[in-house]
Amino acid sequence: MSGAGREAVDLELDCRGMRCPLPVIVLAREFSAVPVGGLVAVACTDVAARVDVPAWCRMRGQEYAGESAADDGTPVHLVRRLV
Repeated sequence: MSGAGREAVDLELDCRGMRCPLPVIVLAREFSAVPVGGLVAVACTDVAARVDVPAWCRMRGQEYAGESAADDGTPVHLVRRLV
């Protein structure tokens, strides 16, 4: 996911083809593997992720670091672990 941004990504999650709520479930399940301060890139084709991922961040006290695009144009949502 080279389009995920300039900063190093600690975990890449490929959620292409998954529909709500699966991308957020995958994010929640895998998130504990990321160190505090680490960055997760969630590639997701489901348009609901534009709302769901930032909402998950707010509910969990994490930082939604924005959206970029993978080389194939897939939206990539960036989440920074704060706690």
